Amino acid sequence: MLRRLRIKFICINMAIVTIMLAVILGLVLHFASQNMEQQSIRMMQAIAMNPFQLGRPNELPDEVRLPYFILQIGPNGELETVGGGYYDLSDGAFLRSLIDTVVSSGKQTGLIKEYQLRFCRIVTPVSQRLVFTDISSEQSTMDSLLKTCVLIGGVSFLVFLLISLFLARWAVGPVAKAWAQQRQFVADASHELKTPLTVILTNAELLNDRSCGETARQRSAQSILTMSVRMRELVEQLLCLARLDSGAAQVAFSRVDISKVASDVLLPFEPLFFEKGLELSSQVEDGLTVEGSEAHLRQVMEILLDNAQKYAVGPSCVSMTLCRKGRNHCLFSVSNHGEAISREDLQNIFKRFYRADKVRTAGHSYGLGLAIASGIVEAHHGKIWAESADGVNTFYVRLPSAAL
Repeated sequence: MLRRLRIKFICINMAIVTIMLAVILGLVLHFASQNMEQQSIRMMQAIAMNPFQLGRPNELPDEVRLPYFILQIGPNGELETVGGGYYDLSDGAFLRSLIDTVVSSGKQTGLIKEYQLRFCRIVTPVSQRLVFTDISSEQSTMDSLLKTCVLIGGVSFLVFLLISLFLARWAVGPVAKAWAQQRQFVADASHELKTPLTVILTNAELLNDRSCGETARQRSAQSILTMSVRMRELVEQLLCLARLDSGAAQVAFSRVDISKVASDVLLPFEPLFFEKGLELSSQVEDGLTVEGSEAHLRQVMEILLDNAQKYAVGPSCVSMTLCRKGRNHCLFSVSNHGEAISREDLQNIFKRFYRADKVRTAGHSYGLGLAIASGIVEAHHGKIWAESADGVNTFYVRLPSAAL
């Protein structure tokens, strides 16, 4: 699919480039031809009006000068005089054929392609003057210009083709990345769902086995319930990510007292931290407000606190802070003592289904919590990141403050 997309991009791009080059070079040839033709006609008209005007020595003419000759025809169509030193004008049959061709055309100016001549006809009350000029040099110039345009067009086509090949890879890059992430996401989700489904199917078969005792049946039923709960949690997280991807999480934004949200979110976690021998401390600055969804901001805080209680090394202290950051932002952070997170993991830890090591697989973690938190923060035009130093892992969330 990506290869076809790149080929389609290149074809469309080169079609546009080809049309543009053809139009531009075609206009160059057209205007060059028109310009030379108009200069030639102006020269012929000037010669026809003043056939005996001589130029001064070393004086440059205002118009282009081409090889020409003049024929003056009397009232009855007889050839009266001839002039011009560029041609042999002694062949009367040749001159008569030129006169007949011009008169029969009925035009004031035109071309006689057979002899590569352009004519200009001036009619006076007593005679007609016919000026002929050679266009072979003009045609030679146009042929050279055509070859130059073809060369420029060919080189430009190749240059734009190389550029299009590079741009195709660059433009399709995000699509390729998204496609790879989607395939990885589907594979990981399938893997996560496969394990509980296998357990459920196995225990369901045991329940249908009549030789199975009551104790075994109770264990099987409990396993089915446990795995069903895990599957429901995974599906809910997947649906949450889908809503974040579609932008549905951005609806119903309002002014949120994030200081109150941070204080309220601590209460359910205090017994959980106490059971694990962890101390929970907090420093929350009052009066901080943001524009967003209170439910989703609460979810981000819960994810980071839950993540801290899963991976904190006890006995130790987990600290949560919320303070003003500059004039236009507020900063929320959760810190815990634990195994150091590598630099590579810090860059990938917010990816979906990413697990840095075996420690991150504890507590039935699917690797989606931080991805959900990252999506929510991005939807609120904020930034989320993690730092690890001196055995302390800290997750930060920076959000823009609400306008006063």
